[in-house]
Amino acid sequence: MRKIVPGIVASVIALWACSAQAADKEIAVIVKTVNSTFWQNVQKGAEAAKSDLGSGYALTFQGPASESAIADQVNMVENAVNRKVAGIVLAPSDPDALVPAIKKAWESKIPVVLIDSQIADSGKQYYQSFLATDNQKAGELSAKALIDRIGTTGKIAIMSYVAGSGSEIGRVGGFTKYIKDHSKLEIVGPFYSQSQMATALNQTTDVLASNPDLKGIFGANEPTAIGMGRALVQTGKAGRVVAIGFDGNQDLQSFVRDGTLAAIAVQGSFQMGKLGVETIAKVVKGEKVEKFLDTGVVLVTKENLEQPEAKNVLY
Repeated sequence: MRKIVPGIVASVIALWACSAQAADKEIAVIVKTVNSTFWQNVQKGAEAAKSDLGSGYALTFQGPASESAIADQVNMVENAVNRKVAGIVLAPSDPDALVPAIKKAWESKIPVVLIDSQIADSGKQYYQSFLATDNQKAGELSAKALIDRIGTTGKIAIMSYVAGSGSEIGRVGGFTKYIKDHSKLEIVGPFYSQSQMATALNQTTDVLASNPDLKGIFGANEPTAIGMGRALVQTGKAGRVVAIGFDGNQDLQSFVRDGTLAAIAVQGSFQMGKLGVETIAKVVKGEKVEKFLDTGVVLVTKENLEQPEAKNVLY
């Protein structure tokens, strides 16, 4: 995920003027971290759908300091249950660790809508809907884009983020399987940045130094791809090693413009927030919702960067 934003307090925060205490009922949106432009774009989408909740509802937005602060996120969900919120929109940081907290919500008759990442199969009965990019397909799309540019032989590296998170399993798993099924490319990694840009920069610098014959590289989320891009620039490998990134903030768009990245696979982050709140609103009203909704992904290159299909997902 995604770009670190200084000065944001990294515990429970409410970013809307209307507080939960001032309203009859609260809808809690809990994401993987507040220190990220990706999740702030999810927030914008959630805010855009607030009117669907109707009067008497407040919308709160929370997240821990980093995506790896899983225990903090578990506490946030448990606190929301203890507050007896009307509903929870959750982007789980870990597929297993969040199951008990989601079960508590279910036992308390509090509906849960998941966005971005899945939880373990043991918890599937405890949530009402899951909205996300089909991460396996997104990984496959990224792998195909890399093969199209470097061919089917040589060496590539995978720069990943948090091992075991639902989106990472699908995304990097889909990428890896497509590479193995459609090429003879040798894979170095994956390396896990813990969604920290500086860590990704250092890891990529080391990978480039120890693999001078590297032909391609994949950065699997926002902060990882930014760190990867900066490492390519600093080592003079930008444009020489074909790089595919993931997500679409301003830094990554700039890397596409100058050729540091050949392409970025961009999720509909705004749509995740908007559809997440719209879906929880339907559940609260007793309406039937789909168990899964694909929020989509667009491959953005220098050629389509300024086109509507890209503009609609970039942030």
